[in-house]
Amino acid sequence: MSLVLTTASVPDRDKVAYWNDAVSRTLVPMTIAPRGDGPFDGRIATDRLGYLQVSTVEADAERVSRTPALIARSSEALVAVGVQMSGTATFVQDGRRAEVGEGDLVVYDTTRPYSFDYPQRFATHVFQLPRRTLGVPDDDIRRVTGSAIGTGDGFGAMLLPFLATLASSPAEGYPPAVANRLAGNVVDLLATLIAERAHPGGTDADGRSHLVLRVVDHINRNLGDPDLSPERIAREHRISVRYLHRLFEGEGTTVGRLIRQRRLEECSRELARRGRTAPTVSAVAQRWGFVNPAHFSRTFRAAYGVSPREWRTLRTAQEDLGGAPAVTSAPGIVPGGAAGGHGADRHGAGLPPSSG
Repeated sequence: MSLVLTTASVPDRDKVAYWNDAVSRTLVPMTIAPRGDGPFDGRIATDRLGYLQVSTVEADAERVSRTPALIARSSEALVAVGVQMSGTATFVQDGRRAEVGEGDLVVYDTTRPYSFDYPQRFATHVFQLPRRTLGVPDDDIRRVTGSAIGTGDGFGAMLLPFLATLASSPAEGYPPAVANRLAGNVVDLLATLIAERAHPGGTDADGRSHLVLRVVDHINRNLGDPDLSPERIAREHRISVRYLHRLFEGEGTTVGRLIRQRRLEECSRELARRGRTAPTVSAVAQRWGFVNPAHFSRTFRAAYGVSPREWRTLRTAQEDLGGAPAVTSAPGIVPGGAAGGHGADRHGAGLPPSSG
């Protein structure tokens, strides 16, 4: 059932305070100042579709602002989409100003300051979802905020009618499984819209490639951290784990496999290196993020066909005999990272070359 909050039965002197509290609790903390002098009238109705919150706001002319101090009071990063159903608005975020007309759509990030100015009575649908579910780079979202998207603007022509229909349909009419599927559809459509707007005239392949480079570089710089994981990498890059895995679907490996391969490469190089005081196998393993020595030995043998100690003996013996430099890559592992190699030409850090 929809949650409906309205100023209709509130005393005139308390309407503005009530409206500020109602909107801030329903959406995100914000400051609202009426533009007129008479009694203020506002109504907000809210439903949920899984992790998607759908709200409809109808109110008299007002100015809305979200400041850094108000942002600090919020616990979750959200991306919001506003669909202007009636009236107009001036929207400002990330240094850009957009004039929003009836039927236009705006995308905004609740973790950065923004403002709306509604010069007359208006109605708008607001869709809020956790930014982590969206699975797109923060840089792409920044390219889209602060601009109005109309029904004639490419993918917006498909998204706007769908959102308007969804907001007008009672959420309680959907079984939970259907509600979650609809929320997922909104996420996918919005991600597509952001990709189209952030990378006009083409696909988002360049953006994905750049992000892959950043992720691989992050992996190479943090191989010694035993807590390095897809979840942590996604959090560091402000993307979802699902989107992180999607990035590597076409790269011939997975994030977890790449971390393991790069660690094994560095271990094999260090074990093959001659020196007056050679570190123990256990010390080498721990230096490159392997916490359990037994697990490291099993993983190393599975990749190289010999134990770490046998590898060290074979490599150093080969050098004593004047043989060729040790080959430090296991089957299926492309040399890379700081030591270079043909895999580094493509992604700078040992990512297998594309097969396509």
